[in-house]
Amino acid sequence: MLSARIDPAEEFLDLSWEMFGELCRALALKVARAYDPEIVVGIAKAGVIPGAVVASMLQRDFFSLKITRREGAEIVRDRPAVLSAAPPQTRGKRVLIVDEITTSGDTLRLALAAVRDARPAEVRTATSFARPDGHQPDFFALATAATLVYPWNRKIFQGGQLVANPRYRHLDG
Repeated sequence: MLSARIDPAEEFLDLSWEMFGELCRALALKVARAYDPEIVVGIAKAGVIPGAVVASMLQRDFFSLKITRREGAEIVRDRPAVLSAAPPQTRGKRVLIVDEITTSGDTLRLALAAVRDARPAEVRTATSFARPDGHQPDFFALATAATLVYPWNRKIFQGGQLVANPRYRHLDG
């Protein structure tokens, strides 16, 4: 299956590593059928995970581009910022930009502008997840309105120990 939709009434979608891997495989398959990127650029931090997997499956070089929604320790939702230049290797190449999710599209638009400054031959976007009523990338594996619990966020280090992320403790209950 190349894509699926989760019932929007479902509040949380708790992803296992296996499910996330399958979604990366579906995303790589969609890309391979319609586009032949020479380089894959993952948006750091979380976009490097699906980006690296997709690049590996497509047997393409992988690079990252750092864009943040944090200012110090605080998350700034309305104004992402590019913190690194696009890899110069993208010049004259077909590029695929990958992130883990798109909602408003602000992060993808910033990444597109940064990569276009490097003058690629062509650039397209892909995300593991897209919001049904949000910005749509060129490729995505799954559309959902659910709150996503990524496998890398389920447990975090606190006080030197790996513990359940306090944001998701209610899911265990």
